[in-house]
Amino acid sequence: MTANLFVPAEGIYLLNHSVGRMPTSARDHVGAQFFDAWENGTPDPWPLWMNALGEFNQALAELFNTNAEQFCPQTNISSAISKTLTALPKRDGKNVILMTENDFPSVGFTLKQAERLGFSVRFLPTEADPQFVDTWADALQDDVACALVTHVHFNTSRQIPVTEITRLTRDRGIFSIVDIAQSSGAVPIDFQQWQADVVVGSCVKWLCGGPGAGFMWVDADVVTCLEPADVGWFSHKDPFEFDIHNFEYADNASRFWGGTPSVLPYVVATNSIRQMHSIGIAKVREHNLRLTQKVLDSIEPEYSVTPVKPELRGGTLVLKFPRQDQVKAALDEAGVLFDVRPLGLRMSPHIYNTEQEIDRVIECLKA
Repeated sequence: MTANLFVPAEGIYLLNHSVGRMPTSARDHVGAQFFDAWENGTPDPWPLWMNALGEFNQALAELFNTNAEQFCPQTNISSAISKTLTALPKRDGKNVILMTENDFPSVGFTLKQAERLGFSVRFLPTEADPQFVDTWADALQDDVACALVTHVHFNTSRQIPVTEITRLTRDRGIFSIVDIAQSSGAVPIDFQQWQADVVVGSCVKWLCGGPGAGFMWVDADVVTCLEPADVGWFSHKDPFEFDIHNFEYADNASRFWGGTPSVLPYVVATNSIRQMHSIGIAKVREHNLRLTQKVLDSIEPEYSVTPVKPELRGGTLVLKFPRQDQVKAALDEAGVLFDVRPLGLRMSPHIYNTEQEIDRVIECLKA
């Protein structure tokens, strides 16, 4: 059974939008790929560790149907976006970075720092529906240099039409960054279908890969036009040249890497990504939609902040009840693990959650 591939939780675990459950194979994989290399590597573990980092990129490439050299490991999404901002080419009359008020706050904090570089941040207001392409068409004006598009919003679980939006940005000469933190591992994604310039993501949530293993993907057609300020010897075209007076950017996404990299988080995540790919993200999606639809069918439509139509939502349900405290107390008493944000309580069933668990959740919601 698929559920046996993951370490079980006490209670009904529906916090997959925050941290996915660890694969049961994780400890053995880390021992073999990280600690054994450290203990037994000859003359040192770095050749084996570098191979492990390459395997991380390759696992991502297989998951998203693209090329491994277009990926660069990052600590987290904020780091990847920060490096991208310093690399954006300056163009006369284009100094606005566009995002929405529904994007994750950490991303907003990062983009705000671009004001030091001469950019200004413009927000699509909360009431502007980002699922309508016309909303973006109106906002992507001539002064916009870069648009941040979040594939699935953390606070509503609305799924945004990335393909249509990035087609607009390409046509209008606007750089695009797509955030897939809440969709990677929950919604099938094929980078070949998008026209994004940069995609940033994390493995800690639906990919069940733990913290510290973020990543960025850079389109091969734009990578050589981007020159990040945050560099190190792993950003160099020839890291082992060792000429302190000469730096040349790597020809691929590695130019965004920086100094000596961390290794352990990516070893953990590679195992998880490959397990999720083996299960199949389409299968995860089908299972998630079946369980979330079961919940939606049991409540009044107005109680769902999340879109009711399957094609318009991600993997999370955001629900707001008239007696929210009473519902929350019933869920807590039943051992349901969820969280609450300003727009409602969030619950995210993964491939290892069962229909019986969701039936218990529904009982609590009816309380």
